[in-house]
Amino acid sequence: MTILPDIPLPSSIRSRYVDNINGLRMHVLEAGFETRGRPCVLLLHGFPELAFSWRKVMPVLAEAGYHVIAPDQRGYGRTTGWDPDYDGDLASFRLPNLVRDALGLVAAPSSDMISARRSPHGAR
Repeated sequence: MTILPDIPLPSSIRSRYVDNINGLRMHVLEAGFETRGRPCVLLLHGFPELAFSWRKVMPVLAEAGYHVIAPDQRGYGRTTGWDPDYDGDLASFRLPNLVRDALGLVAAPSSDMISARRSPHGAR
């Protein structure tokens, strides 16, 4: 496995991995995790972005009292466990499975309320 360098992040954001999310080892960025019981906001990136794209928004939401989670979604960034074969089965990238990825992630940490936001695929 390739060792990747640390991501340059604001001090209020941590980078970590969450295992066994719908078969993935999901890389996530988190802010506002220090205080338990905060409402959870899940930020989902579009194409061709990464969780890193949310780094400027995350501290603001955390300061507003949220536990903010931004994953590298299936097929992106540091998340692994999907089929990287060029001729591989693309079924795992269908929308119902991407929803299972997101639900599995927010079910992993304790959260009182979930509010999902995503940027449109292809939007800049």
